[in-house]
Amino acid sequence: MKINILDVPFDNYTETEFIDLFQKRIEQQEKTLVVTANPEIVMYAKDHPDYQELLLTEADFITADGIGVIKASNMLNTPLKERVTGYDLFLRLLALAEQKELSIYLVGAKQEVIDVAAQKIRDEYPHVKLVGYRNGYFDLEDRTVQDAIIEQKPDMVFAALGFPRQEYFLKSLKVKLDKGYLMGIGGSFDVFSGTTKRAPVWMQNLHLEWFYRLVKEPTRFKRMLVLPQFIQEIKKLRKG
Repeated sequence: MKINILDVPFDNYTETEFIDLFQKRIEQQEKTLVVTANPEIVMYAKDHPDYQELLLTEADFITADGIGVIKASNMLNTPLKERVTGYDLFLRLLALAEQKELSIYLVGAKQEVIDVAAQKIRDEYPHVKLVGYRNGYFDLEDRTVQDAIIEQKPDMVFAALGFPRQEYFLKSLKVKLDKGYLMGIGGSFDVFSGTTKRAPVWMQNLHLEWFYRLVKEPTRFKRMLVLPQFIQEIKKLRKG
């Protein structure tokens, strides 16, 4: 079931339900593009029709990566089951890849970050087939990046390029692959490598992860201003 929030259709599944769905699609070699969307992405789509079109026509699944999306769904009386973050999905899918000996390809972050992330996967997930990785500093028009991935035919591709760049990259890549689970995961390689610390579990449980990130990265303040704008748009919808 889809839950519409400002014209972005979110899939209403728990994290475990998503993983079960994704596992079946990977096993059946169905191409799958997943977008993990927060209020910032929803508002960006509202102002950028081409990105909105990508979400509507190219994304196979959209998860609620942001407590603001969950609160909005409740305000609109169409509640989503739970927040499902890109980072949590990444960890669950790494565990799946370890169990099933699947192949993965990583794209994104700085070179020193992706190097650490790749080594951590080799150390902690020895049965995962890491068939390639590279940093995120390239032009989207540089076809050698896509060609390298296509040649390896990975079961899963994780792109940590930040939105909307990662979604445009994966959309273009999806067309050229015969199979593959594709997901944009923002700054997840930084967290996975230990370069950036995730909020303590108690703050995550209180839905204060956004506040922790703001304290650690004050430069995010301008980006955070989109949240009250998002809530205002939801209130307008509710009144309408």
